[in-house]
Amino acid sequence: MLKFNGAWRFDSPGEIPAGVVNDFFDLIGRIASQSERRQAVLEHFKNYFTNASGSASGWSSSESWAESDLDRYMRNASDNAPLFIKAFYEDCETLRANHAEFAVPDVGRMNRVLADNGAAYEIRPPDLINRNPQVAIALPERVVSLDEQAQELIQKSLAESEELLAEGRDRPAVQEILWLLETVSTAFQGIATETGTVQGKYFNKIAEDLRRRHKGKTLEMVLNWTTALHGYLSSPTGGGIRHGADLNAAIALQPNEARLFCNLIRSYISFLIAEHERLSRAPTN
Repeated sequence: MLKFNGAWRFDSPGEIPAGVVNDFFDLIGRIASQSERRQAVLEHFKNYFTNASGSASGWSSSESWAESDLDRYMRNASDNAPLFIKAFYEDCETLRANHAEFAVPDVGRMNRVLADNGAAYEIRPPDLINRNPQVAIALPERVVSLDEQAQELIQKSLAESEELLAEGRDRPAVQEILWLLETVSTAFQGIATETGTVQGKYFNKIAEDLRRRHKGKTLEMVLNWTTALHGYLSSPTGGGIRHGADLNAAIALQPNEARLFCNLIRSYISFLIAEHERLSRAPTN
C-alpha cells in the first residue's frame, strides 16, 4: 500500500499532468504485450483505475474495448494525482508479486515519468511524497491594534482566498488577497509616525506616505516590493488581476503563479499588520 495524506482522498490536491497519463498508458501496453491474454492484463489495470476514480466497471467485450475503456478510466482518475499514482504503483506491485514472468516498471522508472512531466510527486515506498507542498503563509490570529470587526474581516478574507485556491479558482483567489492587502493598508490612515501623520486614503498613496516617512528602514523596502507586485497584478499587460487583462496578451494565470502571488501578499500583509501594531504603540515624541 502506498501511503499519503488521507485528506487527499476527499479533497484532491490537483490533477496529474496529461503527459503522465499518456506515459503510464504506454507502459501498461508494454506490460500487457508480454501476456498471451493481453486483455486480462488490461482488465487488471482497469479495476485499479476505476477504484481510484470511485467508480466500477465490468469486463469489456473485446481487447480493443478494454484498451479504450482503460484509457477513459485513467483520464477520469487523473483528477486526483495521488490516487492516480497509487493505482498504477499498486497494480504494478501486485503483478510483480503474483506474476514473476512479467517485467514491470520499477519505482525509478515511475519517478522519471513523474519528474519528466512536471508532476510534483515522488514515490518513496511506502510513501508518496509531495515535492512541492502548497503551504500558505500564516498570519496572526489576533492583532491587538485592530478592533474585532477588522480582525473578523481579515480572517474571513484569508479563508476565502485559500478556499478559492483549493477549488482551483486561481484568479478570484488572487483578487481576494489583493483586495485584502488594499483594505489592510487603510488601517494606517491617520497613524502617527516620528515624522508626521500618514495622510493617504488609498493603497498607493498610503504606501508612498509610509515609505517617505521610513527612509532606509525595512518598512520602506517591503513597501517597494509590495507596490511593485500590486502594480504588476493591477496592469492589464501584467498580472491582469485588478483592472482586467489585455486580451491580446493571452494571459493565463497558472496555479503555481496564483499560489506564489497569494503567499507573497500574505507575507506582506503579515508584516504590515505587525508594523501597524508597532507604530500604534510607539511614542511620537
